[in-house]
Amino acid sequence: MELSVNGRNMEVTTRLRNYVEKKTGKLDRYMPNLAEIHVDLSETNARNVVERQVAQITIRDNRGTILRAEERSNDMFASVDAVVDKLYRQISRYRGKRRRKWRGNGNNEELIVGDPLPFEEETADSDEPSIVRTKRFTMRPMSADEAVDQIELLGHDFFVFFNADEQAVNVLYRRRDNNYGLLQPDMD
Repeated sequence: MELSVNGRNMEVTTRLRNYVEKKTGKLDRYMPNLAEIHVDLSETNARNVVERQVAQITIRDNRGTILRAEERSNDMFASVDAVVDKLYRQISRYRGKRRRKWRGNGNNEELIVGDPLPFEEETADSDEPSIVRTKRFTMRPMSADEAVDQIELLGHDFFVFFNADEQAVNVLYRRRDNNYGLLQPDMD
């Protein structure tokens, strides 16, 4: 398992790096085939922002599964604790879905080997999110700047469009800082 800890607008001290290693070191017990853990720690310098310490963790396994969580607080150590707890819950949901899906094939063996998670597993299938609406729309080629105009006109948080410059489907989304992010998928 590869662990990388990066700091933005802050120095990652040895104490903080050791704390992150200790907290994330147990994740591989709960998610088999864990290949990479990427930790981004940052501090916002805005004056009006109450929660200035941000911890974001992205984990990948050998099968291509990606889980990501982000938490903010006034203390970096509290942010790390909260984001790791959030990842445990995500892993629990992910493992529960895989078990239910696999057991549906009529096999009685356990698919995933590992210690039980420190959180209760969700057992009610009715609480599981489902697709409740499908929407079809016409997609015309446009530039990323035109997509920004469209997202603002529509008042949405994201916009799917065919990027004429890249010749691919892209997703434009509104970030928490009211700037925009652009997702450009790469095909394997």
